[in-house]
Order: sequence, then C-alpha cells, then structure tokens
Amino acid sequence: MLPGGCMSRRVPAFRISSLSSHPWSSGNLHRIFHNKISTKRAEVPAVASPNWVDRLPPRFRPYMYLTRIDKPIGTLLLLYPCTWSITMASYALQTPFTIPLTYISLFGIGALVMRGAGCTINDMWDQKLDRAVERTRERPLARGDITQRQALVFLAGQLGIGLAVLLQLNWYSILLGASSLSVVVVYPLMKRVTHWPQAVLGLAFNWGAMLGWSAVAGVVDWHVCLPLYAGGVCWTLVYDSIYAHQDKKDDVSAGIRSTALLFGSHSRLILSGLSVSSMSFVTLAGYFNGQAAPFYIGVAFASAQLARVLMRTDFDIRESCWSGFVGCGWSGFWIWAGALADYTFALL
Repeated sequence: MLPGGCMSRRVPAFRISSLSSHPWSSGNLHRIFHNKISTKRAEVPAVASPNWVDRLPPRFRPYMYLTRIDKPIGTLLLLYPCTWSITMASYALQTPFTIPLTYISLFGIGALVMRGAGCTINDMWDQKLDRAVERTRERPLARGDITQRQALVFLAGQLGIGLAVLLQLNWYSILLGASSLSVVVVYPLMKRVTHWPQAVLGLAFNWGAMLGWSAVAGVVDWHVCLPLYAGGVCWTLVYDSIYAHQDKKDDVSAGIRSTALLFGSHSRLILSGLSVSSMSFVTLAGYFNGQAAPFYIGVAFASAQLARVLMRTDFDIRESCWSGFVGCGWSGFWIWAGALADYTFALL
C-alpha cells in the first residue's frame, strides 16, 4: 500500500495481437520491463528514516523513546510558561541578566526530565491500552522492549533528577513545585473518566507560570501569576485539543475521551474562543506587571500565530493536526520573546 492508502496497481494483462509490432520488439520489452519494475517499487513499503535515538546503543533506545526525547515540542510546551514567569519576574524586580539565565537553564533541565517522567507514567498506566491501539503498539512498554519494573526504576531515576533540580530553588518554590506532582500522576487516568483531560494537562503543564516567579522573587505575585497561569491553561486546551484530533478515531474504539471528541465539528469555533481567552489573560498579566510595548508586541505575534494555526488546520487530517500542534508552540515562543525584549530594554 502506498502513502495515502492507495493500493499498488498491477499491470493489466494484454494480448499480443493488440500490439502494432512484434511482441519481442525492443519497444515492447522496454514497456514490459518498465511496468514490472514500477509494480515492484510500488509494492515495497516506505521505511521511516532513522533518527538520532537509533544511533544509541540498543539497550538505551527503549528508555529514550519512552521519554519521547526525539520529539522536543513537548518539552518546549512545558518550558515556555516557566520562561514567561521567570522573565516577567526579572523585569519587575530589575534583576541582573544572570538571574533569568540561571533559572531558565535550571527549568530547562527540569522540563526535559519531568516531561519524560510524565510520558513514562502515561505509558505505565496505558500499557494494555497501547497494545490494543495500532498507533501506540510500537511504544517500548507495549512492544515489551522493557518491563513495568524497569520502567518503574527508570521513573524513580527521572523523579530523582527532577528533585535535584527542584532543591536548587528556595523552600517556598520547593513546596510549590512538589504540590504539582499529584496532578501529573492522575492526568493519564483523566481520559477514562472525563472529556476534559486536556484541562488537567493544562493545570500540570503551566505550573511553571507560578513556580518560575517564586524561584526569582521568593514568593508568588498572584495578581500577575494567576492570569498568566489561566492563559497558559487555555493555551494548552487549544494545542492539546488539536493534538487529540489526530487520535479521535482510535479514541472512539478504545473508549478514550477528549475535548476533540467533545467539541467535534465546533472545534474551530471553540478553540478560537479559547485562544482569545488565553491571549487576554496573558495581556492582563502583563498589565498587572507593568510591562511595556515589546511585551504586547510579542503577545500580538502569538495571537497571530494561533489564528494562523486555527485557519489552516484540517481537523480530519492527522498530518495537518500535528503541524497545527507544533505551530501552537511558536505562540508560546513569541510571548517569551516579547517579555525578554521588554526585560532587555529595561536593563539598557
């Protein structure tokens, strides 16, 4: 079968009498040979290009695929709310540039590790389900490349590294960060009990909107951080609903719930409303923080990016949904870019 679901077509039989020349002439031989080669080529399935994980020693590969480290968009989506908060707190307190640089580096390591830990927890919960769904059968636990026990030991190592990063912060931030773990653990279960697992993911993925501020300032400024957090949750609902549209056919047969199934044909309209809400909350956070023009220019670019994604995404085509999901990440980048430009100009 060819990409797009088209079956390869075998060359129809033909009678020698239908040829205008001798059947063994050079022209007919060339035509027969070409048709056979074309048919053979069409019957060979496409082979996926290997990525850098495939170059690692075999015993390490299942663990790397378990963390989805080959798909960095998930780490970036977790990191961006942290960068917004760290940079906005640094702007408010007029800290030297070493402060945001240090904390963004720490949170970058934390985001990489904790996103991987979240994927490990998800696959441990869903091992049997992943085996039943064609899309997820190749995941390491579903394939049997590693056992539940090995995954549990690996998860303990991931959480240990995450704790080591968290311990670099002040005690207020340590307690605040530890309090998010319960949301991370229960998230994989939510798709079995509610159509709103994307909202629970938003609660977990945007914890950095509060944690980043407390790391820099020692406490959370709730006037700024609550609207920033709310904006991040709405943003997560947008990008993860688009992501969920990739899997809606499999989810129906597997009994999985999602906002993609809940919103259905109204997805574009509802996600547009959530995008407006997201950017409005972020703008409100900037207003309470006394941000200047560069910040709002960044929010404007982020808004335009979300509008572009929602106009172009075809919710019935998996590749289009993946492209839209990745495109939403750029809106998070533009918010950070605006905050960073604002902070930089304030230091000059």
